[in-house]
Amino acid sequence: MSGWEIFEIWVIAFFTLALFSFMYKDNPLYKVAEHIFAGLSAGYYVGLIWDTVIITQLWDPMIGGDWLLIVPGILGFLMFARFFPKYSWVSRTSLAFVMGVTSGIFITSQLHGLVLKQMQATMQSLGGGGGFGAALLSIIVVVGVISTLIYFYFSKEHTGVLGVTAKVGIWFIMISFGAHFGYTVMGRVSLLIGRVQFLAEDWIGSFKYIF
Repeated sequence: MSGWEIFEIWVIAFFTLALFSFMYKDNPLYKVAEHIFAGLSAGYYVGLIWDTVIITQLWDPMIGGDWLLIVPGILGFLMFARFFPKYSWVSRTSLAFVMGVTSGIFITSQLHGLVLKQMQATMQSLGGGGGFGAALLSIIVVVGVISTLIYFYFSKEHTGVLGVTAKVGIWFIMISFGAHFGYTVMGRVSLLIGRVQFLAEDWIGSFKYIF
């Protein structure tokens, strides 16, 4: 292992331990690591956007003759008017275009990618050839979707059959939240295992090349 590789390992280990030190209390080492991480992330994304958006998708096509791109270029440039309070109102035009276009694209993509797909999955035939287990699962999905939608139906008081169905919907919502939370925790635990494994194997293993 070369000296540069050992140096890289120790730098990574330092920032890892500095970030973990927040579990004890807020301290200067954690703040240094936090600020460096935030600064590196901001610089990386600025460089990434400059190369992949401004140069690749705006400047190079305009040089190639696609001068219509000057319109979104101007709109993007007007966004910087936010830094000047006297002319900050100019950026509202760009924000209106961004919000309108983004909303249109997002609504369409969500409709086709999630809503219609979920409706199709919910409406699957109970006798689709998957046996008793598949039929039971389809029934649970249908009951869960209907009861959850009824829970969010606020135009009528949740009493009687409507109230019972809404309570069933609450159970499905809580189970869904629990599953998502468990998935998130497991994802974070896997990251923690990776960091601990790095410290135990790579960092501590580098000691033999130093001492």
